[in-house]
Amino acid sequence: MTKKFTAEHLENAQSRGELMDIAKANHIPIDKALQKIRYEKELNLLQSELVSLQKWIALNKMRVAIIFEGRDAAGKGGAIKRFKEHLNPRSSRVVALTKPTEVEQGQWYFRRYIKELPNPGEIVFFDRSWYNRAVVEPVMGFCSEDQYQKFMVQVSEFEHLLYEDNVKVIKFWFSISKKEQQRRFDSRMANPLKRWKFSPVDMKGQELWNEYTHYKEQMFNRTHTNFSPWIIVKTNSKREARLESLRYVLSQFEYEGKGESGIELLPDPNVIIRYHRSAVQIDI
Repeated sequence: MTKKFTAEHLENAQSRGELMDIAKANHIPIDKALQKIRYEKELNLLQSELVSLQKWIALNKMRVAIIFEGRDAAGKGGAIKRFKEHLNPRSSRVVALTKPTEVEQGQWYFRRYIKELPNPGEIVFFDRSWYNRAVVEPVMGFCSEDQYQKFMVQVSEFEHLLYEDNVKVIKFWFSISKKEQQRRFDSRMANPLKRWKFSPVDMKGQELWNEYTHYKEQMFNRTHTNFSPWIIVKTNSKREARLESLRYVLSQFEYEGKGESGIELLPDPNVIIRYHRSAVQIDI
């Protein structure tokens, strides 16, 4: 039976250090608690750096778009929540578009995304993006082959226009294993507060795993460029993915006050990987 803290232990401890001493003396396992404390401390420091970055972006009228892509349940939404948590809502927002309307279906594909691009001094977080047409839509049959091929030809040109107009675009792909995706699906279905996240598209995630892999690799091969590279966040740990993606974004700018928190700002190269064909992936 696992030993736990008693009421007397908690009453006698006057500090975190004393609580740790009690745990050690009584052989009470606290590894998981310590991991969570370390995670929350790192997250808080990285978020404080992000606040400094946001002020600098606003002051310099920069435009920053951060794209979060990945398979269903890869942790995109949770990461965005941690990015956005302490930012000024006046100069940051999240874009999560629903399926296009009948009118939008008749327009140039990129038009509805252009309207959501950042204004001067703003950071925009895309919870999925125009890359729906590169993976989800062809896998699920939501677009024609002609629409898919036209997108694949145009997307790099579109992103080069953004680059030339000084819009900073960061493209993340959150990579998890097939086994981890299934575990997260099961967790969602078991939690009444998370069931809303589970959609008919999600239900196909495991069944169509290989199809997703094929289109994902096509996307990387054809849309990874020097001016708009794909950054793979390779880990089954949500916490690690959040911390390292935060570090990557912070590492891309030389903002005023950078590093004042004392936290390491260079991302772990075993987790944050710039796409290349020989890279070992976990969601193949």
